[in-house]
Amino acid sequence: MDPLGAPSQFVDVDSLPGWTDAYEAKQLDPHQNPVEKAQDDVRSPFPYRKDINAKIILWKGDVALLNCTAIVNTSNESLTDKNPVSESIFMHAGPDLRDELQKLKGCRTGEAKLTKGFNLAARFIIHTVGPKYKSRYRTAAESSLYSCYRNVLQLAKEQAMCSVGFCVINSLKRCYPLEDATHIALRTVRRFLEIHGETLEKVVFAVSELEEATYQKLLPLYFPRSLEEEIQSLPYLPADIGNAEGEPVVPERQIRITEKPGVPDDASDEEGLEADLSFIGSHAFARMEGDVDKQRRLILQGQLSEAALQKQHQRNYNRWLCQARAEDLSDIASLKALYQTGVDNCGRTVMVVVGRNIPVTLIDMEKALLYFIHVMDHIAVKEYVLVYFHTLTNDYNQLDSNFLKKLYDVVDAKYKRNLKALYFVHPTFRSKVSAWFFTTFTVSGLKDKIHYVESLQQLFTAIPPEQIDLPPFVLEYDARVSDCMWQA
Repeated sequence: MDPLGAPSQFVDVDSLPGWTDAYEAKQLDPHQNPVEKAQDDVRSPFPYRKDINAKIILWKGDVALLNCTAIVNTSNESLTDKNPVSESIFMHAGPDLRDELQKLKGCRTGEAKLTKGFNLAARFIIHTVGPKYKSRYRTAAESSLYSCYRNVLQLAKEQAMCSVGFCVINSLKRCYPLEDATHIALRTVRRFLEIHGETLEKVVFAVSELEEATYQKLLPLYFPRSLEEEIQSLPYLPADIGNAEGEPVVPERQIRITEKPGVPDDASDEEGLEADLSFIGSHAFARMEGDVDKQRRLILQGQLSEAALQKQHQRNYNRWLCQARAEDLSDIASLKALYQTGVDNCGRTVMVVVGRNIPVTLIDMEKALLYFIHVMDHIAVKEYVLVYFHTLTNDYNQLDSNFLKKLYDVVDAKYKRNLKALYFVHPTFRSKVSAWFFTTFTVSGLKDKIHYVESLQQLFTAIPPEQIDLPPFVLEYDARVSDCMWQA
């Protein structure tokens, strides 16, 4: 009740029946068959967990009316989308929300950004951007939608939030099939709660009347409310149930490529694959071996134990990460010099670095380092590849070797361990020489992962063209170079 005695329009999440409560109410039916004991060898990959089910709420209603720690707003890249969810949130939050969003300067697809709740009952609003769905780009859309849910949950964890109210992130305007998207939403939340369940008390799925039936149908697959329901739901799980974190995996697209494309590690490999990859990384610079400073580094580090060094490095990295999350990095983000795109032939996340978009002499390079850490921290927890476009760069864009050395020393060990390939696109002779000296005398363990790629067609043998967002000037340059080669 408000001070005048009128009933409040907001709904407290603690007053809503939970997913388990709804099931227990059904059990009161005297005609229901008793629960048979499950076979020990027939278990779902999403087993019955009463503690996890107690955190889940399915509610038909307006997410903007939820009284919880944070609610989720689905929008577009400029955070100005006009959809029923956004419009309701804006209406209830008041005009201050629009002013706050202007400071964020947009949000990339798959990312999540935080604002205050203003006049809402929720303390915070987490804004995210779902992908535009096209069947030919399905894998990229699945990965992006997973990132939306995962990044929202990760942000809630970092901010020590107790409860989160999810709208259905895939909007009708973006054409994502509701059932496919619901599978990703539910399994991502399920896997997150399995790993970080202690950090969240309630997760509410706020749905419309049209969406409710789909959620009621699929929730038992990922949140079975008994051993019987777990077994009954097992045949209806899709073939792709994601990895340990719920991220989509497409086995038929996991074509094996060698660590050094072009250098077959088995004579029995298919000829077609060998022929396609034979020219990637075949340049002499890619085959140079040896690390002349390995012994020097071991001597310098010999004064501290390996465990002590790792702890000290982890503390340093955590300080950088905390600073990155607290800093306003919108000016660096607006350069579009680093962004996530699709996946390669092995299903690994592809990150793109655009050299020409880095005005080294004009920007604060320490902020650039902070932005890199901020973007890459959640990417580097699993295997990934980097694509660096050296196309049309000049002295104005050249990163200093001292800066690269600092970046390599600052980042966490997972960055180096999970980086599986660095594709250096459109290199010049000078850049190859510089890269060789840098990876030989400055850092270790990176040289074998660099593959020099002279044309986009070479790159496409490792990363399908529909899985990488190419800057227009890169396409134009590659087309000109290809024409010149044909004419020659």
